[in-house]
Amino acid sequence: MAQDNAKSTGTIMKEGTPQDGRRYQNPVLVGIVLLISGISVAMIQYKVPTIMTNLMGLFSMDASTASWLMSIFTLVSIFVALPAGALAQRFGAKRMLIIACGIAIAGSLIGLASDTSPMLIASRAVEGAALTILTTCGPIIVQQNVSPDKVGTSMGIWGIWGCLGSTVAAVLTPTVFGMWGFDGLWIAFAVVTAVAGGVLLRLHNHADEGRPGRALVAPRKPAQMPVAVEAQDAVTQPVRKPRYRDIFSKDMFLFFGAFVVYNICMLAILAFVPTILQMQGFDATLSGIISTAPMLLSIISSPLFGVISDKIGRNKPLLIIAMFVMGPCTFLLYTQTGPLLWVGVIAMGLLGMGGIGQYLSGFTKLLPSPELASVGMGVLVTFQGVGQFLGTFFVQMLLGPQLTEWWFAGIALMVLGFAGTALIAICKLR
Repeated sequence: MAQDNAKSTGTIMKEGTPQDGRRYQNPVLVGIVLLISGISVAMIQYKVPTIMTNLMGLFSMDASTASWLMSIFTLVSIFVALPAGALAQRFGAKRMLIIACGIAIAGSLIGLASDTSPMLIASRAVEGAALTILTTCGPIIVQQNVSPDKVGTSMGIWGIWGCLGSTVAAVLTPTVFGMWGFDGLWIAFAVVTAVAGGVLLRLHNHADEGRPGRALVAPRKPAQMPVAVEAQDAVTQPVRKPRYRDIFSKDMFLFFGAFVVYNICMLAILAFVPTILQMQGFDATLSGIISTAPMLLSIISSPLFGVISDKIGRNKPLLIIAMFVMGPCTFLLYTQTGPLLWVGVIAMGLLGMGGIGQYLSGFTKLLPSPELASVGMGVLVTFQGVGQFLGTFFVQMLLGPQLTEWWFAGIALMVLGFAGTALIAICKLR
């Protein structure tokens, strides 16, 4: 009987969740493996801003049409995120991450074959679908494999994938484009994604071992229930289908609202600051470095905020700090070219970017039950897509048809950032 119980316990440790005593994976290792895949796909997303003017010439696009090279990327996520969460629930998050890398490569190949602007924009939509799947499934793997008291640390590492990817893309894109042209750039970044997909194959995800339609979360049992029975039920009991309505509440909507604003400010910088600075005499490489420097500093702030949140057991104070600086920093990067520009860069990098992982780990705490993680992450990424789309499409409207209304757009984004701060302050999140 003892051996049987031990075997059953072993099954639980392999397929269970935090309640069953399963062995957890190293939070740093999980975060790093996911980070590599995220960086590769983010490089594909952000290969456009620093060579936007070149692409306008190559494909005979005006500024309004060219802006869709970023807007379509983020618009797609609004429609793909919910299906991505459902597919992760059905087939497993790791499998979906690997599929995402394949879709990103396919999108790049379509772009490589493009000879018109509509076809190039369509290829960006395919690449955007890949990014959305990756964004949805990465946090699910963290939640399934990392101890609850270390989720903040792992999310803090994983959360900087977009920042690092955008930084690498901003620095490398002008150089690679200058050396190998459009074709060489598209091929080079696709190869990086293929390598990242190979790394993902090495990642072990406990939950992917479960059979579709079967519970990966052990049901709550009375204390006297034998361990062997618990283990068997955890594997064989059908899952109660997660309901989207279980996710939504007043506090969740406040959280989503702040998250939308956070993403608007982030994309407003990544998508337009390189062009704004180039219009004022900065070269392409320097403008790319400036716009992505806050993201690079997130290497420090996001993991640090994650460790702090694990220590104090709270996300809200750190999110308020991060959200409060986003608006003013966006204003400075839009309107300044001297020392104040660098003040905005540093403040946003060391404080604002610390909120990336906090939004992810904070969301898991607001979820009413663990089985909502997959569909819940789909909902979160949908709102992220809304924010990122508005950060390109709406902000372009603020900047005007020639992208020259920098002060007007900067002031509007600063006010919006303060509104986001108020939303997260009201939200009843620990």
